[in-house]
Amino acid sequence: MFLKKAIKLPNSLVFRLTLWYALIFTLSALIAFFLFYLLISAVIHQNTDHELMARTRKYVSIQTINGINAARQVALLEAQAAGEKKIFFRFVYQSGLAFSSSNMNYWKNIGINRLAVRRMTDSGKAVFETLSASNRKEKIRIIYSRMGQGILIQLGQVMENPWALIEVFQKRFLAAMLILVFLSTISGWFMAKRAIAGVETISRTARYIAKGHLEERVSVSRHGDEVDQLATAFNRMLDRIQILIKGSQEMGDNLAHDLKSPVTRIRGLAEITLTSKGSLKEYENMAANTIEECDRLLDMINTMLLLAQTKAGASQLNLEKIDLVKLIRRACDLFQTTAESRQIKLDCSMPSEYKIQADTHLLQRMIANLLDNAFKYTSAKGNIRVLLNRSKGSLPGAVIIIKDSGSGIGQDDLPNIFKRFYRVDPSRSRSGSGLGLSLVQAIITAHGGDITVSSKLGHGSEFKVFLPDQGPA
Repeated sequence: MFLKKAIKLPNSLVFRLTLWYALIFTLSALIAFFLFYLLISAVIHQNTDHELMARTRKYVSIQTINGINAARQVALLEAQAAGEKKIFFRFVYQSGLAFSSSNMNYWKNIGINRLAVRRMTDSGKAVFETLSASNRKEKIRIIYSRMGQGILIQLGQVMENPWALIEVFQKRFLAAMLILVFLSTISGWFMAKRAIAGVETISRTARYIAKGHLEERVSVSRHGDEVDQLATAFNRMLDRIQILIKGSQEMGDNLAHDLKSPVTRIRGLAEITLTSKGSLKEYENMAANTIEECDRLLDMINTMLLLAQTKAGASQLNLEKIDLVKLIRRACDLFQTTAESRQIKLDCSMPSEYKIQADTHLLQRMIANLLDNAFKYTSAKGNIRVLLNRSKGSLPGAVIIIKDSGSGIGQDDLPNIFKRFYRVDPSRSRSGSGLGLSLVQAIITAHGGDITVSSKLGHGSEFKVFLPDQGPA
């Protein structure tokens, strides 16, 4: 088990995050050390240069007042006092030839840099260089400066104490780096585990749901960070999936129940006709009834497909700028013949024009279904009113009201009328598949709108539809 986990470790997000954290921290620490090292070196060189410049100015002053021999004597005394292994000097002609110096037995490997002499002669300013001697580990700082007419001085000093400080700093830094890298790895592992703890919870919940526990959800903390937002979106997705699965199961059950009756009628009619050996007229009636029942089945199946696509968002809305007034008036004109034949007063109260972004075909289907439902439950000499107003809410939109004086809907039925295959009429004496209002609600929801209904038994119903002017958000 441990070996299997160790093999999978490089593929772990925690491992990769920890590795990146440790590498970035180590690189940052190395850059900081390098910059600090440069800063210390610059300060040490600057201090050493100040000491060398102070000595050369002193020798120049003595040479100016008392001559070159006096400056040479003072330089020899200071070299002996400081230690001939720590300081040396040479008096040099401008040609690069030395004519006087301190004891150089210990500095045989250090000669006169003619390039530095030339640079100093040309610029008239002191020139510095840092050298390494083969017989000692410390760096040596050297200055070339003008003493007088045609005479230069080469003055060198061992950076003993500063170099010891740098060595101590390097050793301490390496030890500190090992400790810091170890601590950064541990803290990086802890932070990575904390960072993806929510992701692991979501992954664990997803595996549990894959086993069939659709009611399981991810717990969301109150931090409101990205992981919480992911968990919230994951839970909403699960809610949506559960609703779709439940709706699919209900639809399958209802569809099987509603398809059973027409199929049974078709089979029974065919069986009776064949066993009775009827006339040609009876066979023609059987064919006509079969076609009628098949048309009803096809209409139900097509409506179910359109309803499923609209609710799932699979069908792309063909949004365009349409005049809602013309659309509703055209629907009212189509139902006018039915209204006249049943002596129902159909009143359409519209403004002159009202344009919105919508799918023309789906809105035609929605309005036709609502009008068909109103006519279905309104008795002769009743009345149906269709109104179109502008919304008074914060979101601009149209409000369509379809009000009838029909039989009304009971309070127990109102919460269920938008469900698939739900029929208010228990006896199902009225024609219909029970899908019309479900499709109406799906179309309105797809357009970003809403539908409400108020009704009372024996006093009719009122359907109120809200459609935003700019279509779905």
